[in-house]
Amino acid sequence: MHQHCHGQISVMESQRKRYAAPSSGEDSSGERGSLHTWKGYSCSVTPERVLLSRPVLQAALGTRHGVLLVEGGQVYSFGEFRWKQSQVSEVGPLKPVLESALSGQCVVAVAAGSFHSGAVTEDGGVHMWGENSFGQCGLSSLTVVPNPTPVAVLDPDTSPPHTIRVLELACGEQHSLALSAQHEVWAWGSGCQLGLVTTIFPVWKPQKVEHLAGRHVLQVACGAFHSLALVRCLPPQEARRPLPDKCGQCNQLLYTMTDKEDHVIISDSHYCPLGVELLADGEARLEPGRSPPLRLRGSPSEPLSSHTSASAPGLHPSITDHTDYERRTVAQNGEILTTTDSDISAAGTDSDRTVGGVGGAGSQNSPYPDDQAVKEYLKKLSDTSLAEETAKMTIAGASFQPPADSLDLLTSDLLPGVMPVTTSSALNSLVSSCASAVAERVVSTCEALSLKKRINCYYPGVGGVAGAPGGVPGGFPGGPAEERVRLEESMQGKKSCSTGDIREEEAEGLSRRLSLPGLLSQVSPRLLRRASRPRVRAVPLTPVGGLPEAGELLPSLQTEVWSWGRGEEGQLGHGDNLPRLQPLCIKCLSSKEVVLVAAGAHHSLALTAQSQVFSWGSNSSGQLGHMACPTTIPRLAKLSEGIRVWDVGAGAQHTLLLADGDCYQPILYYSGQQVREAAQDAPQDQTEGYSYTQQPVLLPFCMNLGYVSGVFAGGQSCVALADRNVTGFIASLHELAAAERKFYCKLSSVKNQILRPLLDLESLGTALGPASTVLLQSLARCYCRLCHLTGQHSALLTANLRRRREVKSLVMLEHASIFLDTYNEYCCSVGNFLVMGGFQALAKPSLDFFGKCPELLQRLAESSEENIPLSDLLVALFYLPMRHLHEYGRLLLKLGTCFEVSSVDYQKLQDGCSKFEALALHLKRRRKEAEYTYHFWKSFPGKMTDSLRKPPRRLICESSNKALTLQNSGRFSVNWFILFNDALVHAQGVVPYKSLFSTHHVFPLATLWVEPIPEENTDLYGLKVISPEETFTLLACSSMEKAKWLRSIKQAVDQAMSGAGQSGSGAGQRAEPPISRTASYTFYKDSRLKEATYEGRWLAGKPNGRGMVKWLDGRIYTGTFKNGLEDGFGDYVMPSKTLNLNDHYQGHWKEGKMHGIGTYKYATGELYEGSFQDNMRHGHGMLRSGTLNSSSPSVFIGQWVHDKKTGYGVFDDITRGEKYMGMWQDDQRQGTGVIVTQFGLYYEGAFNNNKMQGTGVLLSEDNTTYEGEFSEDWTLNGKGVLTMANGDYFEGTFTGEWGSGLKVTGSFFKPNLYDSDGDKGRAVKLGRLAVRPEEKWRAVFEECWMRLGCEAPGQGENQRAWENIAVALTTSRRQHRDCPEMNLSQSHNRTLESLEFNPQQHVGPVTMEKYDRIRHYLIKACDTPLHPLGRLMETLVAVYRMTYVGVGANRRLLLQAVNEIMSYLARIFQLVRFLFPDLPEEGGVIPEPSSDPQDKKDSNCADTQLESPKPGRVVSSSSLLLPVLLPRLYPPLFTLYALEKEREDNVYWECVLRLNKQPDMALLAFLGVQHKFWPVSVPVLGERTEVVSSTKDACFASATETLQQISTTFTPSDKLQVIQLTFEEITKEVVSSLEDSFLWSMDDLFPVFLYVVLRARIRNLGSEVSLIEDLMDPCVQHGEHGIMFTTLKACYYQIQHEKTT
Repeated sequence: MHQHCHGQISVMESQRKRYAAPSSGEDSSGERGSLHTWKGYSCSVTPERVLLSRPVLQAALGTRHGVLLVEGGQVYSFGEFRWKQSQVSEVGPLKPVLESALSGQCVVAVAAGSFHSGAVTEDGGVHMWGENSFGQCGLSSLTVVPNPTPVAVLDPDTSPPHTIRVLELACGEQHSLALSAQHEVWAWGSGCQLGLVTTIFPVWKPQKVEHLAGRHVLQVACGAFHSLALVRCLPPQEARRPLPDKCGQCNQLLYTMTDKEDHVIISDSHYCPLGVELLADGEARLEPGRSPPLRLRGSPSEPLSSHTSASAPGLHPSITDHTDYERRTVAQNGEILTTTDSDISAAGTDSDRTVGGVGGAGSQNSPYPDDQAVKEYLKKLSDTSLAEETAKMTIAGASFQPPADSLDLLTSDLLPGVMPVTTSSALNSLVSSCASAVAERVVSTCEALSLKKRINCYYPGVGGVAGAPGGVPGGFPGGPAEERVRLEESMQGKKSCSTGDIREEEAEGLSRRLSLPGLLSQVSPRLLRRASRPRVRAVPLTPVGGLPEAGELLPSLQTEVWSWGRGEEGQLGHGDNLPRLQPLCIKCLSSKEVVLVAAGAHHSLALTAQSQVFSWGSNSSGQLGHMACPTTIPRLAKLSEGIRVWDVGAGAQHTLLLADGDCYQPILYYSGQQVREAAQDAPQDQTEGYSYTQQPVLLPFCMNLGYVSGVFAGGQSCVALADRNVTGFIASLHELAAAERKFYCKLSSVKNQILRPLLDLESLGTALGPASTVLLQSLARCYCRLCHLTGQHSALLTANLRRRREVKSLVMLEHASIFLDTYNEYCCSVGNFLVMGGFQALAKPSLDFFGKCPELLQRLAESSEENIPLSDLLVALFYLPMRHLHEYGRLLLKLGTCFEVSSVDYQKLQDGCSKFEALALHLKRRRKEAEYTYHFWKSFPGKMTDSLRKPPRRLICESSNKALTLQNSGRFSVNWFILFNDALVHAQGVVPYKSLFSTHHVFPLATLWVEPIPEENTDLYGLKVISPEETFTLLACSSMEKAKWLRSIKQAVDQAMSGAGQSGSGAGQRAEPPISRTASYTFYKDSRLKEATYEGRWLAGKPNGRGMVKWLDGRIYTGTFKNGLEDGFGDYVMPSKTLNLNDHYQGHWKEGKMHGIGTYKYATGELYEGSFQDNMRHGHGMLRSGTLNSSSPSVFIGQWVHDKKTGYGVFDDITRGEKYMGMWQDDQRQGTGVIVTQFGLYYEGAFNNNKMQGTGVLLSEDNTTYEGEFSEDWTLNGKGVLTMANGDYFEGTFTGEWGSGLKVTGSFFKPNLYDSDGDKGRAVKLGRLAVRPEEKWRAVFEECWMRLGCEAPGQGENQRAWENIAVALTTSRRQHRDCPEMNLSQSHNRTLESLEFNPQQHVGPVTMEKYDRIRHYLIKACDTPLHPLGRLMETLVAVYRMTYVGVGANRRLLLQAVNEIMSYLARIFQLVRFLFPDLPEEGGVIPEPSSDPQDKKDSNCADTQLESPKPGRVVSSSSLLLPVLLPRLYPPLFTLYALEKEREDNVYWECVLRLNKQPDMALLAFLGVQHKFWPVSVPVLGERTEVVSSTKDACFASATETLQQISTTFTPSDKLQVIQLTFEEITKEVVSSLEDSFLWSMDDLFPVFLYVVLRARIRNLGSEVSLIEDLMDPCVQHGEHGIMFTTLKACYYQIQHEKTT
């Protein structure tokens, strides 16, 4: 009731913080939190100081007692304690007693009701004590609670019930409220002031006030029988949520829609019978002399969250749930009639029924007053002084007076749609809020009717507020503007509101949402046309949601005040004297930025961020601070100008105000009951001894109290908490807060008295023009953002004065950027408006508005000059906020002097001060620049102004004084250079027309480089200016002028680069702008790049580094540049003119052309991957042809020269099933080549002009062979020999196409069966007419040599090759690092790093250790495609597979395939020897290391090839490189071997299968193995088993398994290793059975080995044998491995020819 908990930042949190160590500016005991108490306001009153051992943090006063919270969380009480039965029942105010029941608890907030008290502990628990007859202490079965007792606040909706953490309490006479940490309100006690949906009192257990659920409540306060809540407004998107269709209690539709022929009637007349609370006798009582406090409960229009209130149907509109809906009837002639309709139609009648009495003529069983009672009440009202004031209302040309408080809308003689003319009392005008619920509902309805787009309701203004002299503050002075009051429709959502002061500051909601009145009838097309006219103003002058960055740092100013409870004295502020059972928003306070509410016994107070106090309710002793009537709506307390209130307290019949006066020490004002000494002990209800105040009175003793930080009131008492100013810290904090409050009031005055009226002017758009109007709106937005931030900051500083008086609570230090950015943005918007001549253009409309004598403007702009032009006044006014930055700096410095220089706080304050001072200087410079630029444009000649004048553009300097000229300009030409903050403009003209510059060119500063020309060799003071397409020299008239221009251009370039226009630092930046920078530029001259836009890195006027070029025709290049040309890796897209697709190149560039490896996807669907040179395919590459998304019909892989196939290449014609491998020239087959087809034909020989022409050999699948002349593809023409499969042959002349009949002229030969020599002579040797292996893929190897820096194979420097490798690997690593999708693993990165260094660091002969290092290096290099060798390996594998897979898998190609591998080995070995020059040549020997066994072991471990022991290691290309190469080529190669050996392998396999049917003993005997070698027992599953005649697959099993591994290895050396291990296994088994040493002879060994080979069942043994034979290292052939291999080979032939019986 008579106490309040300040502010919006959690009290609990703040109290906790206050227990921290005190700031150095305060003494912890006697100088802080001293308490002074007094009564009344007479001159003789002297406050008494209450002495306590600790500082007081908070006080709360009841009717005759008080509660004090001191530091440390202890609670003291004083006054009369009727509830303490046995103990002291009265304690003087100067000797408080400790509430020992709370010891051990840390209390953070206290509250006092009339006769009970409460405390909140640190953990959010509630303790209550005192009178409990009405359940106000929340403890059932006790009438009094003598000592603080815990009260559980439990949420019953959770299971088990969850304890609610409480932040603050408020107590009235019979009830208590708690604000939870979730910012919800909980209530207990008795009476409608609880706001609960119940009829049973008392309510013992705390219950949630469901009506405020979903809202963010910031503070609660209790009067004797009413309650107040300060609530944060809903964010705009929540406010627009759809509302429910049905009543939450009776489930009836809330809105009905009747579709007539030409119009729609939407009615909201829903009456909920369940919402009415009946009295016991069934009658509603009317107390004499009071307005009827009907015990009615309004039906909630939505469950839990919607607003409801009570109403007698029709008796009083504003009681109702959907208060005062405006009804507009739009007649066919377009006239608008406005009536106010109660939302409850009598007994639920339809909207078209005549509104009559309730439930019939006079049915007395109705709980509502009958007609007679209503009429009497109206008559009585009209006699009172309440009905004196009227407010005019003009709508659509008809002048009406608003109805009285309780319009008789239910009298049967009043027709719907006709406005009664009666007097007004509480309602200023009943055109107030058409409830948003209906508006929302109508929106959805209108969407269905396709009306939404056409209706954009804008309400004409209605009369000013009655009784407010000169309009409510924030209104506009004088003239028609004062009549303008917008109907605020942005109701912030779901709750209903009462009427009241409807002069609304904001109408932004109207432009955002469609709103329709409660009842729309007859929507005529004319109304729609009228309604759809555009709004004048669309700038919201309240930033919605404040600053995004500020977030939760600053308190919200967008608040609402909600009230409920008894209203006999008008203390609810809804314009009537009726009770409200549930919270209802006081609409007129919604835009007033209320930051604090307080409740006296029967009156209420609201304190705004603009330091104004609104008061309403009982004014019996002048406690409202004004004598205006009626007192049922909030009105401003009457205070002298310049008095800014920042704390309030409300007692039984008095109000206490804490305010700023002329100095920074706070002053106290008192209004209300005077308490005379003689009468102090008189009972409260005797009033003879009291007098009252007409307006607040200054308390003279306030200056003696020190710096008051808070005031409290209750009963007849007043309390002030004060601090002494010891080191000046407290005074400085107060000064800072007071300065901010004063500044905010100033900003608000300018907003309301200047900015808003100007934006509202009709003539504004025509006077300014569209561009400047947009700038003005931007200025208004920035101004409002600054204003809002200042308001939030002042509210925070004020709240901190009451609580945390410490440096770290200053947001302006911790989050300075919010302030700096807001000021920067604002200054920028003012400068832009000024530069474009906005203030000049604004002068005329301002003159019309403010008149010839703009005293208001002069006063607000703080200008003392006489006859100052209006435009200059406006400029001064809008630049005024910048001065406040100096004030910030000064006050922070002042605060800093209170601390030790070494302290953290001093450092923070010092840093903050310098930031604000630096910004102030920077913005001052910016203002000068803007003014200089504006005056320049005023005098600028010619038509260039329009194209060059831009809002953010500022002039730096210009050469009209001939200080700068162009070198080598013509005799008659005039050159003028103008330097702006974003461009250098060069204007040119001819002498006779000096004022007209015919051309001008703009050079953007971001792409401008300037450098001085040395003066020693010439007398010219020159500057060289480089832009992307021009370089010219400027000559200055003196070295000083040259230095000035050089400095100016460089600084301007640097600021344009760093965006310093927005930074706070300004001039003192680095002297030189970077020569390398990022910028965007559109070319206008360059032939190649004309009209293309480049965006990316630059170096000295040329694109250099990463960037992107876009041409107008759609071409785009993205990649790296060097010296202005594409260079490095890039991506190029080029639209195809004919096809609606793009050509796309991705790859390397050099000097503006495609050069290096790349991929080109053609729009036709072709894809080329390979090398480019000078934009052409050149080098090795692969082209896949064919339509998009289909398997390519042809693939070419091979060499290209100047975009044509030239050199060796393989062409796979998939559609014809042919593959050509041979030479090309100019896209044609030319030279020797081979063709194989899918039908088994094989041709090798000469090609000419793309045809088989010349000598060749043709073989068919069945070995029919033709050797001779060809003229066309597959066409024989000339001499030749045709040999049949059986050896017969023709010799002669042949013509005709193969396969379709040949003409032969010649001889037929059938060789003698015994002529074996002749037979041998006839066999065709293939490969003679094919391309030699070393001629194949030359381009691939040449590219590898070039990558190593060699012009030709073997010609180059070893050192340079290693450098190139390192560069290639580093570049690739960097590219992968920049490209996340190509990211390398850590191990891969380490591998690349290790490859950058030569493993053979020291020159000298290669040892085994060095050889191993080289071998390991090669293995890693070949595994890495980024390494030149790895890339080579990858390419070779690709071409090999391309050649010998598919149609190329032809057995006749085996020899070529093997020779190709041998040639690869030789050529790669050449590369390896170039990289490692010390490596011996092919066949050279590396000596074995010393016979240290450790070394030997290491070398063996490291070596994968265990060869026969020799005095040294023989170096060969196959031993070094085959292990790397062969595994990759194995599949196609082995397939060729299998095809070649197919016949032999089939014979062998048949024999293997047959012999394997024999058991072991039989097979051993058959093969002739000596008996002594037969195993006697064999291990089976770990146990030895005797070999019997039936045993099968058990003898020599381990040797068999070993030999089977030959199929899983790749290289000959690995396969030989397997054979050796097999021999060892055989030997092991034989030795174990013989048990003495022996030596094998070949006769003994061969049969055993033959047995193992048979049992191993190797399918393609012939292929394996041939592969080993062809690719075996020559040095191995005669060693141990060679003998073993010969044994295997012999076994293979033996099995083929084995005769089994």
